[in-house]
Amino acid sequence: MAGKRHGKRHGKRHEDRHEEQRRAKHGPKAGPGNAGAGNAGPGNAGAGSAGGSLRDLLRVPAGKRPGLHRLDTASTPAAPAGKAAGRAATARMAPELASLQERLYAASTAGDRRRLLLVLQGMDTSGKGGTVKHVTGLFNPSGCRIKAFKAPTPEEHNHHYLWRVMNALPQPGEIGIFDRSHYEDVLVTRVHELVPRAVLDHRYEEINRFEQSLADAGVTVVKVFLHLGYEEQRERLLARLDNPDKHWKFTSGDIEERGLWDAYQEAYEVALERCSGEAAPWFVVPADRKWYRNWAVSTLLREHLEEIGPRYPEGHFDVGECRTLLLGT
Repeated sequence: MAGKRHGKRHGKRHEDRHEEQRRAKHGPKAGPGNAGAGNAGPGNAGAGSAGGSLRDLLRVPAGKRPGLHRLDTASTPAAPAGKAAGRAATARMAPELASLQERLYAASTAGDRRRLLLVLQGMDTSGKGGTVKHVTGLFNPSGCRIKAFKAPTPEEHNHHYLWRVMNALPQPGEIGIFDRSHYEDVLVTRVHELVPRAVLDHRYEEINRFEQSLADAGVTVVKVFLHLGYEEQRERLLARLDNPDKHWKFTSGDIEERGLWDAYQEAYEVALERCSGEAAPWFVVPADRKWYRNWAVSTLLREHLEEIGPRYPEGHFDVGECRTLLLGT
């Protein structure tokens, strides 16, 4: 993440250089105000279409390979006009999101089993941790269940790979947030060839069945791939090296994993293609611009919570009688 010495110095110059490098490697990309709106996002919906939802625009169609190299990681599909406007729009969403969360939790006290699970995946430095911090700032933390998945512990290795995920699921009325998830077992394992390809093929179907079971149990699963650019990752890793306060976030292994960039992009494409069903679709959020990332994830959460439509439960008591009794105390 950019430290102070990288912030002002890079600015517009960095964005211009990023664009030149991207064009040299992949050629022009479609995006709002640049080319056909149909290519603005993986969902092939127009970024400026009236009344369209962001989730329709960013959703990965079932069974379709998204072609990540063709998606502009610095684009801002359907966003407010500029960074300041985007931040302001995100801030305006906070009261509405807090109200939706409170209603979701209140409904659970009356037996409503519904809940929401946000799954965040992305390359190193794509902003998973930053997104978690942002999201929890919009909600009441006591109603959130947050889990960051690291390399499996010895105990976790002794169980099925979904075991640790099942133990971290949100309870009714809660909002769960996963920083990485069960998808590590079809990403890292594929790139590093830790299991046979036949095992991987089985896991995709197993994950689909697992997520369908979550949906059947009242869990709305919102899976977000934070799509970071290759050059942007280099800048963020360099910023960590340049700032001693960020050295705890860096290891030499980050460079080794970066060397496997193309393999990881392919692994993500396969996962997004094979596990973006009706029960739990994937959404690709361009992540080079942090303000857009936060706005987009907040908007996706709002749209899904609005679809859940939680309501405050009715009280099973006589309001007038209770008022009279209370006034007499």
